[in-house]
Amino acid sequence: MSQPLLVAENVTASYGPVTVLRGVTLVADEGELVTVLGANGSGKSTLLSAIVGLLSPRAGRVTFAGQDITGRPPEAIARQRLVMVPEGRQLFGPMSVLDNLLLGAHCRHRNRRAVADGLERVFSLFPVLRERSRLPAASLSGGQQQMLAIGRALMAEPKMLLLDEPSLGLAPLVTRQLFETLRVLHDAGVSILLVEQNARMALDLADRAYVMERGSVTVEGPAARMLEDERVRAAYLGLGSGGAAP
Repeated sequence: MSQPLLVAENVTASYGPVTVLRGVTLVADEGELVTVLGANGSGKSTLLSAIVGLLSPRAGRVTFAGQDITGRPPEAIARQRLVMVPEGRQLFGPMSVLDNLLLGAHCRHRNRRAVADGLERVFSLFPVLRERSRLPAASLSGGQQQMLAIGRALMAEPKMLLLDEPSLGLAPLVTRQLFETLRVLHDAGVSILLVEQNARMALDLADRAYVMERGSVTVEGPAARMLEDERVRAAYLGLGSGGAAP
């Protein structure tokens, strides 16, 4: 049996004296879409930060593609093709859409042909980015900026794509379009770790799910089973025992 692509094992992390993660363990296999659910302040985003090196764990370890990456610098982890789309997108607003995309390819040191092929893949996935490639990133709508943030990450040819609250602040229609794009990427074999508050849409899309509360994992398992778990239904899907979806 092949080893998991990503393993966070008993990870504990703090901001100063405040412990935010308490012995969190998470596993993601190659080709899987794994989602992490939880309320604000549950530690979801902190977990991603600990995985990609933005925050050094106080205890535990993180391995990716068989290598221990615990506490390594974020740029070194990105070069290993573990790439995060951060909450809030963090685009360079005055720069053009095209230049923002090209920044995503920088850490891979790719030749011009490889970069051109990467741009074509992104533009095929998000045609509006081709149409607006010369415009400043700040001129795009919220949904288009999220497309750009994902496109920039894809330019790094990730082995695994991490997304932190990608639907935050987006209109329902745009959110549905975003999740359809994630489905396309997943169907194409892209490994994805998704932190998301829209539990219903995330579970409908995911293979596996984890629920976090107060810095710990409280429920985990196949996403399909999570949809039937009474604790998840009551807390995150707005359904009681035997309830029907609205």
